[in-house]
This record gives sequence, structure tokens and C-alpha cells, in this order.
Amino acid sequence: MLDFVINGKKVSGKKGETILQVARKNGIYIPTMCYLEKVSPIGSCRLCLVEVKYPDNTSSDLVLSCQTPAIANIEVQTDTEKLFKHRQNIMKFYNVNHPLECGVCDKSGACDLQNKNLEFEVSSQEFATKEQYRKIEDWNFIQYDPSLCIVCEKCVSTCNEVIGDDAIKVKFGGYSSSIITKTGEPLDCTFCGECIAVCPVGALISKDFKYSANSWELTKIPSTCSHCSSGCQLYYEVKHGKIRRVTNDFETETLCGAGRFAFDFATTSQSELSFDEVVERFKNSDAILFNSEITNEEAKILNEIAKKIGAKLVNPDARNYQKFLNAFSKTSGTNLYNGTLNDIENSNQIIVFGSKVVSDNPGVRYKLTQAYKKHRAFISYFHPIYEPILQNTIKQFVNYEVGTEDGVTALLADLFIGDKKDLDLDIGYLSGETNVAEEELAQIKTVEKRAKNKTLIIGADLIAHENSENIAKFIGLIQKYSDWKVVIIPTQTNTLGVSQICDISDLDYNSEFKNSVGYNIKAQTTISAFDGDFSVPALNQQEGTFTTIDKKVVKLYPAVDFNGKTLNDIASEILDTPKKWTINWTKEIFDIEFDDLENLSLEIQNISADEVEIDEIDDLPSYDGTVIYFLNPPLQFNPATAKALSKHFEEPLNLIGSEQFARASKLKNGDKVKFEVNGISFERIFKLNNKLKGVVGINPFFDKSLDIYKIISNYRFAKVKIEKI
Repeated sequence: MLDFVINGKKVSGKKGETILQVARKNGIYIPTMCYLEKVSPIGSCRLCLVEVKYPDNTSSDLVLSCQTPAIANIEVQTDTEKLFKHRQNIMKFYNVNHPLECGVCDKSGACDLQNKNLEFEVSSQEFATKEQYRKIEDWNFIQYDPSLCIVCEKCVSTCNEVIGDDAIKVKFGGYSSSIITKTGEPLDCTFCGECIAVCPVGALISKDFKYSANSWELTKIPSTCSHCSSGCQLYYEVKHGKIRRVTNDFETETLCGAGRFAFDFATTSQSELSFDEVVERFKNSDAILFNSEITNEEAKILNEIAKKIGAKLVNPDARNYQKFLNAFSKTSGTNLYNGTLNDIENSNQIIVFGSKVVSDNPGVRYKLTQAYKKHRAFISYFHPIYEPILQNTIKQFVNYEVGTEDGVTALLADLFIGDKKDLDLDIGYLSGETNVAEEELAQIKTVEKRAKNKTLIIGADLIAHENSENIAKFIGLIQKYSDWKVVIIPTQTNTLGVSQICDISDLDYNSEFKNSVGYNIKAQTTISAFDGDFSVPALNQQEGTFTTIDKKVVKLYPAVDFNGKTLNDIASEILDTPKKWTINWTKEIFDIEFDDLENLSLEIQNISADEVEIDEIDDLPSYDGTVIYFLNPPLQFNPATAKALSKHFEEPLNLIGSEQFARASKLKNGDKVKFEVNGISFERIFKLNNKLKGVVGINPFFDKSLDIYKIISNYRFAKVKIEKI
């Protein structure tokens, strides 16, 4: 720690912190236009200049507070007359030929340029320059107007350092400087929309929002993104009962494109069944089928209904995760994994195993990018399919054979804890059968010796594997006997929460039932926010909680009204002790009222970890023939995203494969094909993708509405018989 003075106030900061960082921590305002906490200092706006007087009393200087580390015993002034004039002149440079269209600009009322012009009393403009033609660019969801751009570079830094798309750059040219795409038109990125969020003016905007509302007309409703388990915090901005856009606290947090653009999925359909009919069908059901795209409170309600009526509670996704955690606990000695998203961001070495994180969990993907940019983390990516989007981030791609995840896990366990625990493994056999070379493992071991912070990330392919419990035991041993942090990605929005609350049967969705009721999944009677016999509110119409990948319990608030009955209303007709509101169940789960719930996390508890028998690995499977992998595009997670995004663009439904896959499957680019998996039929156009490698094809499934949960709950690799149509 070091001490110095800002504006006569004594402050303390950590060695290495900048003057701006220390000032902000002490509530001292220094104006900025280009600074973002989540990226490295850009230094383009020069507004953050401060006067510094050094301890020797003989010199003073103007320095950029965003880039200058604090020094002990300096005296800093942030608001002198000299600085005011300097900042006023900077604003005049920003205003050179800036279009006077605040009345129609989407940023008006929330514009840094407006605010700073008022702050520094810029009431006139003394100079101009020759205006140039500047073409407005149309980038899918995004519109870029270079005439409004002040070239602060926030968008470029965020795209590069936080998202990892690295899709845009500055075209330097003095007054004609602008933002351009790196690869030419069109913009090649995952369309997270963070460039829109961080833009301080109206240069980058959402085309969907354009001209729909002024910022002061919108009601901001804080809530949680319901598309994946990261639980990103956001604001629904509402006007006249309709969500107009989604925003976030972009200084420190990040949203993916689904969170930002896929918000219009509220329930509007009418119910075919009456409320009384639905209650009776619940009472007479022998099984309640549901998925993990629900709140903790809904999960508790379904659990109580199932106990009351004696029905089976069926959710294979949450059951897989539950069994995985239980097996993990037997060897780790803890009830939960010990890693977090922040652990990923602060790691020097990371292994991603069994997950396509770009599509599965963008929150994890962004933390990988930040780990690489901030700490030059060595990232190893274990998967049978190459990930081209992460090619600038991952350092080592380990291409193991499909189905051999238990063998790969055993190799990693031996690598990290073999000197502490005898696992009695045939390393030569495992290496040969999995296709993981001993040289690749040796490289990981070399990096491990010098890495201070290490995180192992486990994905859906391991959780749904037929030997998942054995895999989980190996992962538990790694957490217990090594200094690796472990993160086990929940496969759906609230998979972790549901797995902790519900008594789930080992049955699957395709089991034989006489009278099944499905909650947001197809059954003999389907109750759903999407395409059901009886309509219930969507997640942007509900109040409740989720449990995130970080084990945090976060709140969900309704942004749009729902005029109908809820699951809690149904439960009130069945249970002996009904609740008035859904959120009255929060206390039943967490022993705290919903309104009082702040900063609650699931507690990691130590439990007894006896010597547990781990199955011998001596017969790894071979996936011969045509193999496909079920994977949605980056913005598609569930029926909610499919419903919302279909209003903006038509996502192609193509079976994608490499040249190798095409030859092995005897397919040509453009062939129309059909195949069937788990009773679900697919018709697709085959498209060659030169960025892919290997003999596994990729098949999206977001068009299958509520059937997608039957796909997610299974191992996502499948042998198929493809027929040309």
C-alpha cells in the first residue's frame, strides 16, 4: 500500500494501481470519455489529465490518470482552472462537425458527449473543418454511423480484450478516422452487442431499437438474463408495457447477444385447456416432466406437487448434473466445485474439457479471453471438434476421440495427482485410445509448474457421458489433491439450482407414462410459455431466483405483465399449505424472504470423502461411421431465444462439416439430407466449412422447440444414418 493526496484528501492505494483507480475507489471524480474498467487503459480522450506535484516540491506535471501509477507522497489536483480549460478545448475538438441531431439520436439523454459539453460549459463552437461523406454501415443487429463517432476506441478494446471476436479496428486518418471491420464486409463476429453498450455516443446502435424511444421515456427493470447459467445482470427497458431494449452495467459486466437481443419472448398465446382441467390433469398424473429453464421457486413447487400426488419427477438434465456432483463429492470432500468465473479470469493456466463454450456459456468464453489478455493464460482446449472462434485465445487444441472422455479424465488425473495417489492406470493404452499424445500432456505439465492460478473447466459432454460418475470421481480427486480450481458448467440456466432442490427420478423423457404432465416440455399434457396446452408466464414475466454457475442466488423480476394463471396458482389447488405468491416459496428454499435476499451464495461444505472405488478403464468405445455433434449457433440457447431472434433474422438450419466429414458421409455442399436421433427427425442442408477439421459434423437443434431438452439431456455426439433427399 502507498499513501498520497488527491484534492487535499489523504488516500491509499495498492502498488501498481493508477491514480484514476485510486480516485474512483475513494469517491473522487475524474472525467473520462474512453476509459472502461474491464479493458486496459486506452488513453485516447485525454480528459482524465490531472496535475501532479512530486514529493521533491521542485516539479509538477500534467499526466494521464488512467495510465499513470500512483506514487507515494504525491499531491494530485483533479479540478483546477487549467484542467477545466484543457477539457473544454477537448470537447470542442469532439464537436467538430458532430451532427446536431440530438432530437432523434437514440443516445440522447444518456450521451457522454452531451453530458461533458454541459459539464465543461461548451456553449459555442469556434471552428470547423470540411465535412466528408461518411457511409452508415449496416452490420446485422448493429448500425454504425461514422459521422457520430468520436473514435474513443471503447468498442475496439472491448471486442478484442473482453469478447475475443477481435472483429473491428480503427481506420486511422485524422479527421476521417472511423471504425471498420477487420475482414471486410460483412461484420464477422458473434454479435454480442457490447460495442453498442460501451459506445458513449450514438455511433453504434441497435437497429431494432432505433427511433423507438428516448432514454428518459424508458422504465429500467433490473433482472437476470435467463438464457444460460452465467446469470448476467441486466436491465429490461420498458415503454408502454413492451420491452424496447436490454442494457447492462457495461463498465464492469458483459452480456452476450442472446442476453442483449433475445428479450422479446413473453407469453402471448391463449390456453386450450381451462384452469380446472389443468389442475385435474396434474392431480391424476403419474409423471411430471420439466426442464431446468425455470426458477428455483418453480422447481420447489413441482417437487412439492410430485410428493403430494405420488408422481415421478423427471428431468434428465438436472438428474445428470445431480449424479455428477454426488460422485464428484465422494472424492473431492466438498459438496460443490470450488471455482468461479473470477477464478477463470485470473488464471495463468486453463483447461476447457468437453464444452463448446462459445455456444454453451458465453460468460465462460469471455473470462477465457480476459485471462489470456490480462495474464497471457495458457489455455488448453480438449474437444473432438476444433473451435475456430477461439483460435486467437487457445494455445493448445487437444483433439481426443469421441466417447473417450473417461480415458482423457484419467490421463489428466494421473498428470496432476499421480505423485500423490496411485491410480493404477495403463497410460500407454489410454493415450493411444483417446488420441491424447503424451507430448501434449507433458506440455501441460511444464506450464503447470510455473502457473500460479489454474482452473479446470468441465462441460456438458462429460456430464451426460455414459460413464459420467466415474469421470466425476476423477475430477473430484483433482480438486482434492491438486491446486487446480474446478468449474463444472451447469448445462441450462438453472441446472445447478434444480439439482439442489428436486428429488428427481432416474427416468428419461421417453419413458412410458399413462398420464404425464410436462412443464415447458412436451408431454401428454403440456404446460408451457411456448406452444403448450395451457399457457404460463415466460421468464421475463416472472419474479423468482436462479442459481448461477458461480453458485450465487440471483433475482429475476417481471418486465412484462402476464394476464393468466401461474404454476403457483395450480399448486394452490393441490397442496395442503398453499402460498399466495410464487416468491413466498423463496423462504422455503433458502430460509430468507425474497425481498431480503442479497448476495446469497450456496455454501461449499466439507463432507467425508472415503476411499471410493473408481471403475477400471479398459474398454474405451469407438464411434465408427457417421457421427454428428448437437451444437446450436452462439446466440441460440432455448425456445425463448429461438422465438425472440426469429423476429430479427433467419438463422440457417444447416448440417455443417469439413471436407473429411463430407468424404466420409458421401455428401456434397448443398445436399439436402435427413436423419433421426432419439426419435427426433431432422431435415438439413449440408454446408461445407473450411474452418472445421475432423470427421464429426455439427447439427443445430434450436428449431425443435420444446424437444431441444430431450437432446440437451443426452450425450451430444451421436451415430447417425444420413439419407439424401
